[in-house]
Amino acid sequence: MEELAEEAGITVRTLRFYRERKLIPPPRREGRIAWYDDTHLARLRTISALLERGHTLSGIAELAEAFDHGRDVGELLGLGEPTEETPVRLSPEELADVFAGQATPENLAAALDLGYLGTDGGEIVHISRRLLDVSAALVREGIPLADVLTAARGVRDHAEALATLFTTLVLTENRTTDDLTRLRPLAKSVVEAELSMALDRRLSRRPGA
Repeated sequence: MEELAEEAGITVRTLRFYRERKLIPPPRREGRIAWYDDTHLARLRTISALLERGHTLSGIAELAEAFDHGRDVGELLGLGEPTEETPVRLSPEELADVFAGQATPENLAAALDLGYLGTDGGEIVHISRRLLDVSAALVREGIPLADVLTAARGVRDHAEALATLFTTLVLTENRTTDDLTRLRPLAKSVVEAELSMALDRRLSRRPGA
């Protein structure tokens, strides 16, 4: 315990306090010996970084609980990584910086539930660089992250419906999933064009347009 506290730059008393507050996972025990590893050190450094950014211990505890109960990266990615998306690895403090302090336990839980986030040791994995960048850009525009995540759930539902529609259209008796993969860009083009025209219609209906 003394060695872990020294590496983390905290006192043993502080380490015991964090453990009592369940801010760090329990050590692996062999008899009376408690073994700490790099996961514990990473968590302690995360706690220090979040405290420096103004987070409270109670807020960090809630984040830690959501983090510990989130899906791991293997479950998040399923059988394989997305074919066209690039997962992004982030520390909890980096995630807090990306969303300007809006990485609350509630928002983290919503993102975990959506499948946007998973865990891999001491890191958080976001399923898509593009989705992460868009979400962060919307937050910078002043849109609350909670609203962005609510909208994302609606987008997910519509995207699933569109994927089902296109799959049903393509996968006739004479076509296979290879054909679906080959024709995938056509589906994306249709969705992009229809969304663009739908936005045009919304803009034209606004007063003064």
